[in-house]
Amino acid sequence: MVSDPHRSSSAALPKRLVALDRMRGFVVGLVVLHHAVLAYCSFGHVDRVHYALSTAPIVDPQTWIGFDLVVLINDGFFMPLLFSLSGLFVRDGLVREGPGAYLRARLIRLGLPFVAAELTLVPLAYYPSFLQAGGSPGFSGFWLATVTTGPWPSGPPWFIGVLLLFDAAAALGFVLAPGWWTGPSAEAPRLSRCFVGLVAATVLAFLPLLLVVGPRLWFALGPLAIQGSRVGLYAAYFAAGAWLGRGGGPAVAAFGQALAGRCGLRVALAVATGLTFVAASRLGAALHLPARPALALLGLTQALFCAAACFALPAVVLRVAGGRRPAWDSFAANGFAIYLLHYPVVTWTQYGLLGWRAGAVAKGLTTVAVALGASWAGGALLRRLPVIGRGL
Repeated sequence: MVSDPHRSSSAALPKRLVALDRMRGFVVGLVVLHHAVLAYCSFGHVDRVHYALSTAPIVDPQTWIGFDLVVLINDGFFMPLLFSLSGLFVRDGLVREGPGAYLRARLIRLGLPFVAAELTLVPLAYYPSFLQAGGSPGFSGFWLATVTTGPWPSGPPWFIGVLLLFDAAAALGFVLAPGWWTGPSAEAPRLSRCFVGLVAATVLAFLPLLLVVGPRLWFALGPLAIQGSRVGLYAAYFAAGAWLGRGGGPAVAAFGQALAGRCGLRVALAVATGLTFVAASRLGAALHLPARPALALLGLTQALFCAAACFALPAVVLRVAGGRRPAWDSFAANGFAIYLLHYPVVTWTQYGLLGWRAGAVAKGLTTVAVALGASWAGGALLRRLPVIGRGL
């Protein structure tokens, strides 16, 4: 799911659906931005022994600390937000189709694109990384080694594979505990209580695992991978979205209306917690804190910021997403395709710009523009094809 993955049929609430689609589109844009500027961060390094362990597929010697902040802030909230959006209409799909048909539909909608992307787009995206690390040219040999002996990096499609697992868990939960999925249809939400609950869930789901496994360990099975410290975090946000959607479309609409009501307060809280999160990322080294307390401080401030940002960004979009926005709607409609297609465009653009001495800012902005334009155009073209278009 990145662009209406559950194909919700709640036509009775078109404004809500438009706002949600536009919000997904905006977050997909953040994903592209994140990957486009990662090559130009000051903490980057190339691992010439194991290219997949480099900090990014392409690492440029020209850097800008502003991109460090962009990556830090983005990484603090945008994937949990995508998982929570993915959970919103799980209940509608399960009730409408039944768990068996729902899961079969998700296998087609998510499983097939995941396999196709991992076999084609991901090796294509990581080939320039292999070359930068000193690998011998020859894509066919690189592709064969990737899918047999590895390493086989997951790339952005990891999200789609993990989402499919969460959908399978939701279908099982629907069978075992059907009563959990029934909620009030349009009860006035108590946002302060919801926010406190989300903060508590974020801390409990994220901080213990972060302290146990650290921030860099990934659990992987072939090309399916997930950051170890975030397993509970992503599951919690998917479950939060599913919990909110228990009452169906009217409950989601009521929550959104209430959320947009005090937009300024939510933005202020997100900015305050975001600044605290950024400060915590520097404070450990500045105060010479031991590694574990420094990591605990960083994890706690990230949890607070994540919850605040996941309230603030939807509130802002719900406030400004009204009216006609043809370009935004087009981008949102192609969001799933853009999510799948952008990564090889990003890495090959970054690789091609390695010799350009224009500075990190110019390179980063160029990569963003090329990746957004090419993946948007490519997605729109692919969605016109009869068979492929139905899956995108």
